[in-house]
Order: sequence, then structure tokens, then C-alpha cells
Amino acid sequence: MTREYKHEPFTDFSVASNKEAYEKALNLVNSSLGKDFPLVIGAEKVTTDAKIVSINPANKEEVIGSVSKATQDHAEKAMQEALTAFESWKKWDPEHRANILFRAAAIIRRRKHEFSAYLTKEAGKPWKEADADTAEAIDFLEYYARQAVKLKAGQPVVSREGEFNKFNYIPLGVGIVISPFNFPFAIMAGTAVAAIVSGNTVLLKPANSTPVIAAKFVEVMEEAGLPAGVLNFVPGSGAEIGDYLVDHPKTRFVSFTGSREVGCRIYERAAKVHPGQIWLKRVIAEMGGKDTVVVDKDADLDLAASSIVYSAFGFSGQKCSAGSRAVIHQDVYDVVLEKAVALTKELTVGSPEEVGTYMGPVIDQASYDKIMKYIEIGKGEGRLVAGGEGDDSKGYFIQPTIFADVDEKARLMQEEIFGPVVAVCKARDFDHMLEIANNTEYGLTGALLSNNREHIERAREEFHVGNFYINRGCTGAIVGYQPFGGFNMSGTDSKAGGPDYLILHMQAKTTSETL
Repeated sequence: MTREYKHEPFTDFSVASNKEAYEKALNLVNSSLGKDFPLVIGAEKVTTDAKIVSINPANKEEVIGSVSKATQDHAEKAMQEALTAFESWKKWDPEHRANILFRAAAIIRRRKHEFSAYLTKEAGKPWKEADADTAEAIDFLEYYARQAVKLKAGQPVVSREGEFNKFNYIPLGVGIVISPFNFPFAIMAGTAVAAIVSGNTVLLKPANSTPVIAAKFVEVMEEAGLPAGVLNFVPGSGAEIGDYLVDHPKTRFVSFTGSREVGCRIYERAAKVHPGQIWLKRVIAEMGGKDTVVVDKDADLDLAASSIVYSAFGFSGQKCSAGSRAVIHQDVYDVVLEKAVALTKELTVGSPEEVGTYMGPVIDQASYDKIMKYIEIGKGEGRLVAGGEGDDSKGYFIQPTIFADVDEKARLMQEEIFGPVVAVCKARDFDHMLEIANNTEYGLTGALLSNNREHIERAREEFHVGNFYINRGCTGAIVGYQPFGGFNMSGTDSKAGGPDYLILHMQAKTTSETL
């Protein structure tokens, strides 16, 4: 494929035909709820008695579908299938591996609204958020396919007279991919295909709250021509099979996206060398954030307010990039806060199946309970100026919530909540702003709203985050445009959708021949 990589466009739902197409896709998905999906182990489809049941977070009486639940025996069998498949898959020409990704991207593009509708139903994503998730999944497939072809020749090295030197990349082996609920299509597909197109084989363990979209993706990869055993689908309990596979002596790498707590645990477990293990496992980890939108005194105040609100409340704040802290210069603090509160009160919260809904539910009861506890903490740490209410009678709905006048060291300013809650803090001057922006253990995203060039350039150097945005919100990285990953406890800064991401799934080999 010679066509250059271009970002998959977002759908404009103000166009009547697009709106009708999405409604039709929702009807299609609604008519096919409740199906059962098997494990995929090599060429075998395995149905188990134990199931992971996927529930609609906007309507907890509704079952989206169920997937078979893997045991350690299934995980071991999948590992053996992956080891066998690796021996042939690693020898495939990278272009031929890439062609499977191109075909999978084309299949998904043709069924784009259907996949988005599954995200609306299973993850509670409003139309625009679901559409962006599917577009990003397509982007990852297209981008990584092209990257694999680019890396095929390795990197140039110098040869002296009478010798021929070569530097190229080879695959690692079998990888465990543990994907999150919040981008259950994009991150799940992106982390899986990055490993696969690099020549590795994979055991995919998706988030237990969003396994159906993963099962649908596994079907697509098979349809696109992926050989049996390259992608094995093993949803199950983290304690039962997650730990087992992370510890396994034949696991070569772990690719994880999720919480800081689980990421640190995986990192620690993966460091231990087990009997029969002849390598050090590689860990690729993306572990969350506590991201700050900083507003300078000479910023565009309307842009500042909208950047705070949409960074905080997109997909109910369930993004590791979400702007869950706003730090505002004291001279414009009251004005920006007032504008942000007014914008927040205009947001519609409700069923994500309705086109006009801005914010749907949070993912499950545990998330709902955790976020509501933080709202109670917030009432003691700041001044509640918007939201604060939750209702889990039908689904897991929480109103977009703003706490003002929060101290920079307060729990609300330091701990990742992963919900629609933003803490607002006042800063004396620009030095104070940067100090607060950098005072968490995370370092994922951040944004500065300013028209002061000196401040912009200082922040570019001193705001210690992996993705820094100027005069816009701090969410919405696009594959190939803003490679995504963070510093400190945000993970290993493995830049997803970037030019060196595939290399994390490979190892470099030097060959030198004397002529």
C-alpha cells in the first residue's frame, strides 16, 4: 500500500444521513444482544460454563453479551498455541503481516457505526466518544502496518572496507496484552496489533467490563486472514490468569494499560526470573494520570473554560488523559470558574444512545462507589460549585462535578479519581502554576492556556508530562500526530501511535560479515 497514513475522520452527526446510519447501527446491535462468545485458543473455539457477563452501564438490567471465562488450563494451552504459532509467524515478511492489518482496518471502516454502537452499549460511550474510539482503532491498524513496513530494513549502520554490517529488528516472542475498559476498542486493538505486526504472538485479556467488543475484534482479525494461534482470546480473572501469565517463564513481554496500582504490581512480578525463563521480560505500561489544565492571566478565558470542562468531562472523566485539575491565575480565577460552571450546567447527562447526550454513565458499580466517595471527600476539601449528585438506580450516572478553592496538596488534587470530577486551585503567579502542575506523582498530559510567549516556551520545557498541549484541552491525542504516553507513575512513556512504539515489541540484532 503506497497511500500515506491519514487520520480516520470523525463522523459529523449533524448530517442527517450520518445520524440515520448510527441509529440503524444501534438497532442492529440491539437486535443481537445476549450472544455468547467463546475463547479462541489456536484454531479452537472453546466454550466454558463459567462466563463473564457484560452489562450495559446505562441500564444494568440489560445484558450486552457474555464471553467464556478462561482458567489457568486454558491460559496454558493458549500459551502453547502462541509459542507454536510464533515459530512460523516470526518468519513472515513484515509487509505480508501489515496487509492483514490493512484488511482488518478496511473491514472495520465498512462496519464503523456497528462497532461504535457496541461501544455505546457496552462502555456507555456517547455517539461522538464512541465514533472517536472506533476511528482510533482504525488509525492504530493503519499506522502500525505502515510502521512495520518502514522498520523492515532496520536502521543504517556504517561498514568498513572489507566488511558488511547490518542492524535489523526481530520479534520478541509471546506477549500478554491486558487492555482497559475506557478505550475498549482503540487501546485493546492498538496494543494487540502493535505486538502482532511486529512478528509476535499474543494472548489477549481484555477488561472484564468490556469483553464483547474485544470478541468482535478477534472475529475481524480472523476474517482478515490472521493465522490461528497468533491472536488468542483469553478473558478471565486477573488474580487467576492475569498473574499466571505475567509470571509464566515463556512470557516474553507484557503490554498493560490500566491503573497505577495494577501496573506497578505487574512490573514487580514481571521482574522476577522463574525456572525455565531465559530472558528478562519487557513491560510496556500505561498507568493513568492526574492531569492539569493551567490557565494564565492573559489567556483566552472562554477557550480556557471550555478546555477545562471538555477535558474533565469527556467520557465521564474516565480517561487517563482527563483534565481532573485546573490551576488558574488568581487575577482571572473567578471569571474562568464562573464560565466553567455555566458550561458544565449546560451538559446533558443521560442515555448514551440519544444523539444529544454529552455524558453517559460511569462503567460499573465499583467505579460509581469510588467516585461518589471522592465527591464526599471533596465536600470537605473544597467548595462544591457544580454537580455532586449520583444516581445508580438504573445505570451508573454521576453529574459533572466541580470543586473550587481546593488546596494544591489536597487528595482531590493528588489522587486519580477516574470520573467526572475536577478540582480547581488558585495560583499566585506563573512559577506557582508550574510548581502545582508538576506536584503529582504522575506525568501524562497537561495543557497551558496562555498568550504569553515566554510562559509558553518555559512550560514547553518545564511542564513535566509526556503530552503537553498549548491553547487546547489535554485530551484527544491522535495516532501519528500526538504520540501518547507519560512520565513518572503514568507508565513507561511507551508512545502509542508514535514512530518508536513498534520497536518496544522487538529486539535489535547486529550482523557483521567479513568479506
